[in-house]
Amino acid sequence: MNITLKILTPLWTGGVDQTCDRLHETGLIGSLRWWYEALVRGLGGYACDPTGEDRCPDKDGNRCVVCELFGCTGWARKFRLKLLTAPKIKDRAIAAGQSLEIEFIPLRSIDPEEWCLLNATFRLISEYGAIGGKTIFKPSDEKNRQNEFHHLDFGLAKIEFSEESPCHNLNLDKIRGYVTDRKWRSGSHKDYSWASLQHFWCVNGRYLARKDDQTSTFNQVLGRKQPKRQGQYLEDQGESSRWLAGSQQESKKVFSFKSPDKGRTFGFVKLGTVDFDEIKKRLKQVWSDFDPEKEFMTGVQILKDIFK
Repeated sequence: MNITLKILTPLWTGGVDQTCDRLHETGLIGSLRWWYEALVRGLGGYACDPTGEDRCPDKDGNRCVVCELFGCTGWARKFRLKLLTAPKIKDRAIAAGQSLEIEFIPLRSIDPEEWCLLNATFRLISEYGAIGGKTIFKPSDEKNRQNEFHHLDFGLAKIEFSEESPCHNLNLDKIRGYVTDRKWRSGSHKDYSWASLQHFWCVNGRYLARKDDQTSTFNQVLGRKQPKRQGQYLEDQGESSRWLAGSQQESKKVFSFKSPDKGRTFGFVKLGTVDFDEIKKRLKQVWSDFDPEKEFMTGVQILKDIFK
């Protein structure tokens, strides 16, 4: 499978001293795997946490459907990722504006459903997500700060070229049946259950950022205090604010980018704590002309789009 990505914002894939001296394939694969897991969980399948105690294989040697493709202890990844272009580096990251040609070379037999899921993962990233590291940075509207490293947008990319979709003989129901097949390891999702398209939402064309010293639409949606130097403190101690704003131990669950095409904002809800209606309400408070019926996309809607 060959895919060409147009890098829309700088891309960060890891490196020493907070620099990205080249494109690190492991960083790219790690990001792909994270979205692949979210996709599988969104389809009702089980995906282990490869960094947690329940990582594959289990005590009986069984693997989840994600580890089947991406590998785990005792089971090597089924493909090799090869870069056909050498990306240019600028300002500690892979520069925006260039094309990145990627080839996936099978090292053992890969099921048609796996090719389809991998292709859909790229479509998900291209249309609704972001790839690589540093995507947690928040944008700034301030002219004297917008070029600071910690206010830059990282990870937006668009599919520029893709071979014929490997999903042409597979519909959404068949893919869902594949990831939920009893031949794969099953289990219960614990702390990472939020990383699923079942809990995902996205608004394209808009972004959240600081307007001035006293006003930050980003912090307002997260439930943090808005004035500068107060942004790490919560407006209230409710579960929804803690969930969205995060803590020192847990990343926030809202991501926003101010460029290109006027921006992209996406995030994850936690059912029973903050639901889609609450997110719509908060977004409406910061975007007065926001029309959630037309602009707000849930993961369930997105699944239908990326498997067309």
